[in-house]
Amino acid sequence: MMRYLIILFVLFLPIQSQALTAQEIVKKSQKAFLYQGKDFKARVLMKLITKSGRERIREMTMLRKNYGTSGGEQKYFIYFFKPADVRDMTFMVYKYPGRDDDRWLFIPAINMVKRIAARDKTSSFVGSDFTYEDISGRDLEDDIHTLIKEEKLGGRECHVIKSRPKAGDVNYSYKLSWIDKENFLPLKEKFYDLKGDLMKVFTADRFGEIKGYPTVVERTMKNIRSGHRTEVTFLKTDYNTGIPDRLFSERFLKRPPKKWIK
Repeated sequence: MMRYLIILFVLFLPIQSQALTAQEIVKKSQKAFLYQGKDFKARVLMKLITKSGRERIREMTMLRKNYGTSGGEQKYFIYFFKPADVRDMTFMVYKYPGRDDDRWLFIPAINMVKRIAARDKTSSFVGSDFTYEDISGRDLEDDIHTLIKEEKLGGRECHVIKSRPKAGDVNYSYKLSWIDKENFLPLKEKFYDLKGDLMKVFTADRFGEIKGYPTVVERTMKNIRSGHRTEVTFLKTDYNTGIPDRLFSERFLKRPPKKWIK
């Protein structure tokens, strides 16, 4: 009788409580963090803060369009308003599954579109503590993912995932991610250098719900060695705005339509 009751209990467990593999958890997290909606638009305020508290400001509009489900193709377009020395600069990414992304940067001071090499994905994004890859995400298949434990973070139940790069194409040896069990957004990420020492920490500081999509609207990346950090706030955030395919071209890197960058 007891055995029969146990079998019934297992069969009628809620789907969400069924055990997920580390790969499945990371895939769901990527979908929640990087692929919600058909497209995405936000005004972004980025603060670069030194250890002593001095601040520099970056202000930009970010546009993203999805061409598939989690892990599929995407295109990004970023236009800079501030500071004055980067005003009118634009950045564009074509993200592909299973191969290197294409990236372009328009530098208005010299009126030139520069192609960014794939190996530069771990370089600093406009002087911040975020890399180019932090902005557009990393391919699911580039890492070996392991579920190491489950624990609470800030009162939220989380999966803790260890992601180790399969190839030496990044400047860290592994990453630990605290992924919310309910909405699958990453609440915290710790990056460890090639010696195994903590090098930088990402935190999701505030959430909002935009058109039914849970969204990280405030986030921070901190460099542990230098004490420098970058705080990012997403303003005027929206999904499914109808961003046209033609926007993602070298032509509009130099002259982006005001409708989409304001």
